[in-house]
Amino acid sequence: MSTSNWDPSRPAPLEEDVVKCVACGLCLPHCPTFRLTGRETASPRGRIAAMRAVEEGHAVVDASFTTMMDECLACRACEAACPSGVPFGRMIEGARAQAEPTRPVAARGIRRAGLTGVLPRPRLVMAAGWLLGVARALRLDRLAPAAHRASSPPVSLAELRRPIPQTLGEGPLARVLSGCVMDVAFRPTQRATMRVVAAAGYTAARTTPAGCCGALAMHYGQPEAARAMARARIAEMEDAEIVVANASGCSAHIRTYGELLADDPAWAARAERVAGRTRDLIELQPPPSDAGIGTVAVHDACHHLHAQGIGPRGLLAGAGAHCVDLGDGGRCCGAAGLYSVLQPEMAARLRRQKAEAVVATGAPVVAVANPGCAIQIAAGLRELGSTVRVAHPAELVSPE
Repeated sequence: MSTSNWDPSRPAPLEEDVVKCVACGLCLPHCPTFRLTGRETASPRGRIAAMRAVEEGHAVVDASFTTMMDECLACRACEAACPSGVPFGRMIEGARAQAEPTRPVAARGIRRAGLTGVLPRPRLVMAAGWLLGVARALRLDRLAPAAHRASSPPVSLAELRRPIPQTLGEGPLARVLSGCVMDVAFRPTQRATMRVVAAAGYTAARTTPAGCCGALAMHYGQPEAARAMARARIAEMEDAEIVVANASGCSAHIRTYGELLADDPAWAARAERVAGRTRDLIELQPPPSDAGIGTVAVHDACHHLHAQGIGPRGLLAGAGAHCVDLGDGGRCCGAAGLYSVLQPEMAARLRRQKAEAVVATGAPVVAVANPGCAIQIAAGLRELGSTVRVAHPAELVSPE
């Protein structure tokens, strides 16, 4: 008879995953929060020990447990370093799903409204973008707390007025994820992405009606909402030869659709097909060019480096860039989805470390292929008074 104290009505870390951890500690030097605090409770080993205690019935999911899980960046650096193959990414998602009922009612309501009410609805996301753009144009954003300003998307009214092509190029069909934040706050990147996909020999076609891939909902304790968004995206993308996402968190999450919907007979096979056809933009290989990019510092987004084992250097080098590593071992910048909003103090320390590493390279531009990272690093560079430009690899290599 099971002694587990997990709520059986909600996803939870699997017992077979929990017991894989042998508490060797090899993950500790790779964990950004442990490096910042030195606390065992802020380490992967400590968090897994807390999960094991609940699994074995020695503890319950309470406020202390929730704090431990919330302090995690879910960067998965520990997962990449683990010799035992502990799948920490899905474990932290299960733990946060269990922790959700322990949060204050108001906090739960706000998170749920954003993750399940706004993000799945493109018109609401776009409306929010226009409101933010107006606030920025009137400089009302200066009234917000500093932590919120640092994590605010760079919405431009001028860019919102400029259309993005629905299709571009000739060749096999490539569905380009329109997404949520990218489509509103990073429209130059979206246009550049269409050009790169077309240059790589595909008919680039934006997903319609578009919407969030579900990554944020899955990361923050709303698995049913994540599954609903996955089904919507699959229906939009399954006719394509390949699916292209230009944000590391999106490509990593779409590649888990098969696992996410494995228990849904109507969608399991469809989810596996879409997951298998998914490519991150940085994996494409357009014809070599001499774009005269020059020296580029390269930031490896966690969901590229740790979750997918890929990076943008090949794409950048193909366009003539001289790539320079940051020298920080790929440590997380502190954006981590909603982390910079929910854990502003820890995020600020990581933001400064990352910005200092960028400046130390001497490069005039840093390539960043994830929206949260781009916002976070740009804020860190502003705080240092740096003029280093943050650009998505698509913008650097795309044909004009």
